[in-house]
Amino acid sequence: MSSYSISKELRQLVVKKASGRCEYCLIHQDFSIYTHEVDHIIALKHGGETIIENLALSCLSCNRHKGSDFATIDWITQEIVPLFNHRRQVWDEHFYLEGARIEGKTHIGEGTARLLQFNVANRVLERQVLMSQEQYP
Repeated sequence: MSSYSISKELRQLVVKKASGRCEYCLIHQDFSIYTHEVDHIIALKHGGETIIENLALSCLSCNRHKGSDFATIDWITQEIVPLFNHRRQVWDEHFYLEGARIEGKTHIGEGTARLLQFNVANRVLERQVLMSQEQYP
């Protein structure tokens, strides 16, 4: 198996570990138009491996905004801040829901929310609708 391919079994394990939810924004696969993707938390080009400890389930929007990034710049401190890593960190320690908005509690949370564009209007509206139907998070 090449380092770029993800076996069916490994993909199923990632989906199971994530309970079918994007591990960044928590949208469930059932409510996404596109199939959630398996994301390399640390991209292959940066030395990441195709192993469960480096893979996360990601909705199309989060995965496209993240790309191969694993860090961002904190706009206040101008320091490099790593993005949220689902295999080493706990979502609730870095994020909280303010209505349908996902806000950062930490520099990691704030940077991740900004870079992955959690709170653009259409994504907030989607979460509002799902929340009104008790389908989010």
